[in-house]
Amino acid sequence: MELPRSLRAARRRHHPGAHEDEIHHVLGRNPSGVLLIAQLTAVLAYPFLDDSVAGRAVLGVVQIAILMIALWAVRRTPALSMVAGLIAVPAALFTVLEAVYPTTGWVVLVSALLHAPFYFYVSYGMIRYLFHDEKVTRDELFATGAAFTVVAWGFAYLYAAVQVVWPGSFTSFDGEGTRPWFELLYLSFTTLTSVGLSDVTPIADHARSLVMVEQVAGVFYVALVVARLVGLNANRLARGRR
Repeated sequence: MELPRSLRAARRRHHPGAHEDEIHHVLGRNPSGVLLIAQLTAVLAYPFLDDSVAGRAVLGVVQIAILMIALWAVRRTPALSMVAGLIAVPAALFTVLEAVYPTTGWVVLVSALLHAPFYFYVSYGMIRYLFHDEKVTRDELFATGAAFTVVAWGFAYLYAAVQVVWPGSFTSFDGEGTRPWFELLYLSFTTLTSVGLSDVTPIADHARSLVMVEQVAGVFYVALVVARLVGLNANRLARGRR
């Protein structure tokens, strides 16, 4: 049985390590929240680290950490963590290789083709997690945002693969050429959210077709989540009237 809040506060005062144990307990019950924070932290840290070899190495370590956190989050979902693990191991290896050889085409391509299915599978598990019962928990709310960011990262890796296979697929304000991965992530987020703020533009047909698929996915995702939350709220109100 859970202790009252006043008793928990008193226990923390008498036991200095109890507060840390409670934090670990909360984090352990919200792996989707940890994944969401890790994704957003990586987005904010990227501009500070990408300009140096050491920075890219740190980013590689962060990417591996995100892969592991995603695996941890998937364990709470109805998806198979073994399937995610089989993809995550080689993806982690190529994360390191890509940090060392960021301009080697085949390394970037293989890394992208490993990361994209991994992130899409994680998002699939989280979406199933959101729909598997009639109760919305705190971690499921975090999973709503985490799944969205995971989809955006998956499409960014697809864009990275596209520009290796079809060079010049994207352009930007500074002209054509291979776009850095962070620009592709920016394009992915602006496309998935349908805000249309990106200065990175697909100019090849294969790139445009993927962008259109992501636009549909973004609208469909928001519609699914909103419909889910509205439906659960309506059911709760209906039960309350009975």
